[in-house]
Amino acid sequence: MLSQFVNHMYHFFVPGAGDGPIISITGGDVNHIKNVLRMKPGETVVISNGEDRDFYCRIRELRDEEVLAEVLPEEVEDAELPARLTLYQGVPKSDKLEHIIQKSVELGAWRIVPVAMKRSVARIDPKKKKEKAARWNRISESAAKQCGRRIIPEVAEVCDMRGMLEEASSLDLLLVPYENARGMREVRDVLRTLTPGMNIGIVIGPEGGLEPSEVEALQAAGAKVISLGRRILRTETAGPAALTLCMAALEIAREEREEHERNIPG
Repeated sequence: MLSQFVNHMYHFFVPGAGDGPIISITGGDVNHIKNVLRMKPGETVVISNGEDRDFYCRIRELRDEEVLAEVLPEEVEDAELPARLTLYQGVPKSDKLEHIIQKSVELGAWRIVPVAMKRSVARIDPKKKKEKAARWNRISESAAKQCGRRIIPEVAEVCDMRGMLEEASSLDLLLVPYENARGMREVRDVLRTLTPGMNIGIVIGPEGGLEPSEVEALQAAGAKVISLGRRILRTETAGPAALTLCMAALEIAREEREEHERNIPG
């Protein structure tokens, strides 16, 4: 009966895990397990391969440069959403993006793309794009471990609106929360269309919001402009709020589908 305790277990990512009865944990996690968490043989952890599988494992041996863990037979419940949510976040000031990444990963985002928009005050030095992206991905990995994700959501390098529109053209749905939008009925109707397997994008403006010309370009590309209510939300609040709405709708759709499948005779 391990499944009820999964949220209380420490979580690690090992690419390729699951090819055998023993998984080898290496790298920085070894020091973390031995000297920070002070774990001992016999303790249980969850190991993800970063793609499609999770495993309950029991630590068997602590070595100098690796930790050996034995794969247990119990199944781990899939914590991933049944659809892929990409957050296109207008680059904000200061360290707000780090907070947004952390919360977005916890809420189920599949990918996060920082976008330099017309009202973005912060500008990322082109020479530091890769360095910034590497830091953001470390934050994503840490959040993924903390909340029991099966994957580590990618945080892309900063792109511009043109690049974002090109990428978003392949999505099934693109949502644009906008402070000038009014009425929640359309939000309700859109959420009812969300189904497992979809690729969904959410576009959030920076501190100054989206410019009307940007909204027009998004609408011309097929995006749906929606309201998040009568209050004006900060950029670091709007993304998680939109993700929460989508997460709830998708989880409800999944539960309804699973219940229907259970009730099918035979």
